[in-house]
Amino acid sequence: MMDDFDRSERNDSDLFSKPVKAGKRTYFFDVKATRDNDYYLTITESRRRVDRDGKFTYDKHKIFLYKEDFEKFADGMKEAVDYIKQNCPEVEERPRHNDADAEKPSGYSDVSFDDLGSK
Repeated sequence: MMDDFDRSERNDSDLFSKPVKAGKRTYFFDVKATRDNDYYLTITESRRRVDRDGKFTYDKHKIFLYKEDFEKFADGMKEAVDYIKQNCPEVEERPRHNDADAEKPSGYSDVSFDDLGSK
């Protein structure tokens, strides 16, 4: 359901939306309609990062996929994924990091409020 993600990510013309959280990224699969009521799919990759000033921003990349290309796209993706599964050695799952810790700008350090008052 569309209630599963931040409303700021949603466009009111979305007919259906499926967010998929994957580590530091979120993928949005959004079904939209043209003025002629022809449906198409947008796939958006959204990744949170920290600017130099310490503020969070989101990098977004979007693909528009039209229904006449669905089958070719799905076939190509399946072939690529199957290739990876057959040819890439198994890799142990990497430890998960807190997003804030993983993307600290250089020059920032961990300081506890308790550390500020002690000498």
